[in-house]
Amino acid sequence: MDIKEIQNLIKFVAKSGASEVKLEMEDVKITIRTGSGKTETTIVQAAQMAPMPQVAAPIAQQPVAAVEASAPKSESDDSKYITVKSPIIGTFYRKPAPDKPNFVDVGSEIAVGDTVCVIEAMKLFNEIESEVSGKIVKVLVDDSSPVEFDQPLFLVDPS
Repeated sequence: MDIKEIQNLIKFVAKSGASEVKLEMEDVKITIRTGSGKTETTIVQAAQMAPMPQVAAPIAQQPVAAVEASAPKSESDDSKYITVKSPIIGTFYRKPAPDKPNFVDVGSEIAVGDTVCVIEAMKLFNEIESEVSGKIVKVLVDDSSPVEFDQPLFLVDPS
């Protein structure tokens, strides 16, 4: 079972409203528990394959359809803006730490190389730097939300 299948399973369980799902195959055991606004996944893989310790991965629940549904109507209005996209899959954070201010907000001026957000992937926090200069017009992703590769994160006015 690959990571994409596991992510799809987590999303399905979160949407279904089930409180707990256990899946056991010959070399993998997966338990997904939901409740109190978060989803917890535990994956145990048998020693025959590459050893994998128990992993608890909290996933923030976000309606993905709402983000995708709003994109088409704003596309014509936003055609003059440059889109900053996610270079990796992970969890999007607007702040370097919970007690720190956001890297950028709507109206912030950015230059090439400025850090605009952090994406956590496999317990590593990757600073995402801007490849364009301009002014942040719109933040397209909620803080602590899962993001996909090439998913739009910000709209930047280059003028």
